[in-house]
Amino acid sequence: MDEQSSGSDLEPGGLSRNTISLNVIERVDLYATRPNGVSRKQGLSRARPRSPGRNHRPTGASARPPRAEGPSVREWNDWRWQLRHRIRDLEGLEEAFRLTDDERLAVERIGGHLPVGITPYYARLIRADDPDDPIRRTMVPQTGELVQGPGEADDPLAEDSHMPVPGLVHRYPDRVLFLVTSFCATYCRYCTRARLVGKTGEYHFNTQQYERALDYLREHAEIRDVLLSGGDPLTMQDDRLEWILSRLRAIPHVEFLRLGSKIPVVLPQRITPELCRMLRKYHPFWLSIHFMHPNELTPEVARACGRLADAGIPLGAQIVLMRGVNDSVETMKKLVHGLLKNRVRPYYIYQCDPISGSAHLRTPIEKGLEIVAGLRGFTTGYAVPTFVVDAPGGGGKIPVFPDTLIGRDGDHVLFRNYEGKTYRYYDPE
Repeated sequence: MDEQSSGSDLEPGGLSRNTISLNVIERVDLYATRPNGVSRKQGLSRARPRSPGRNHRPTGASARPPRAEGPSVREWNDWRWQLRHRIRDLEGLEEAFRLTDDERLAVERIGGHLPVGITPYYARLIRADDPDDPIRRTMVPQTGELVQGPGEADDPLAEDSHMPVPGLVHRYPDRVLFLVTSFCATYCRYCTRARLVGKTGEYHFNTQQYERALDYLREHAEIRDVLLSGGDPLTMQDDRLEWILSRLRAIPHVEFLRLGSKIPVVLPQRITPELCRMLRKYHPFWLSIHFMHPNELTPEVARACGRLADAGIPLGAQIVLMRGVNDSVETMKKLVHGLLKNRVRPYYIYQCDPISGSAHLRTPIEKGLEIVAGLRGFTTGYAVPTFVVDAPGGGGKIPVFPDTLIGRDGDHVLFRNYEGKTYRYYDPE
């Protein structure tokens, strides 16, 4: 894939571009050329979710097309259609939800900050009249994100300072983070890469930049593990993603490929049989999926995860702990149990990174410990993720555990179990 050929490819919406970045979708009025004089507002009406009120879709129910006069089933199940009809602005949000004054003010003032983006499918999971809906809190801006609090930063994990070449983060000895796009199907309000996603700038993600990263990987034999992220790599066309995967797999010392994505949750229509057939060619290949709440566990998500698992791809869940979203043992237990039923192993619970404007969503560290303590021993071990803090300043992930080791008493070590009882283990010094 040379520079000339890369400029002729199409984005998910069928739009041509000159680089590999998907940002072009962010700059095009997708309703400006609708046929038969259909207005922008009518276009949004076709894609918007019905105001559910008391008839909100129950947990685990299918998020089907919302209106008889709306999209056809074929359109609704087309991931490119979903991307073209995302909620992108105040008008779209007001069509979909009954906004609070705070939400409306936040959208009006957001300026060049993290953009709004919600797929019609994912919007159908949100209660239109409830500002405390857990998914809504992660998708619709609030004025709290416009205030930078103590300890917050635009790049709290110091990723940019660990980039030997643009887009490649080399923090750990034997593995790297390979950023391949700045485009996401939805934009989470707590995104640790808000400085990058949905924007243009120094991150162009063209073939030349990819080649620089690949050259670095070829030259560093200590790297055995590559994690693709962004943005969301699964928003890329199959052939574009395969171009990257095939070149990574051709590097002899790269043993292990991973990809981080929220697509199976917010755009399950993207997980096509064709995509799965392509991905299975690059084993060992693992997928980390970003889940947040049990309401995300729909039949569509189950089908997407099933296709991936049937392709031999191990699935792990990464969950960010969020105030008012999943910060209770009951909610987290329901989520991790649902994940296991969908063949997804709960892997990490992340303490929310101190990204600028995230204080209203972050929980105390103690809350994460409380949740893990409420899971461990009370449910199957496979359902208990590791609670981690990604250390500000680039220290990497640090696991945080409930206090189970009490100390030593002569030839015995004292432990505390999940019920709070003390047990002695004979272990002479």
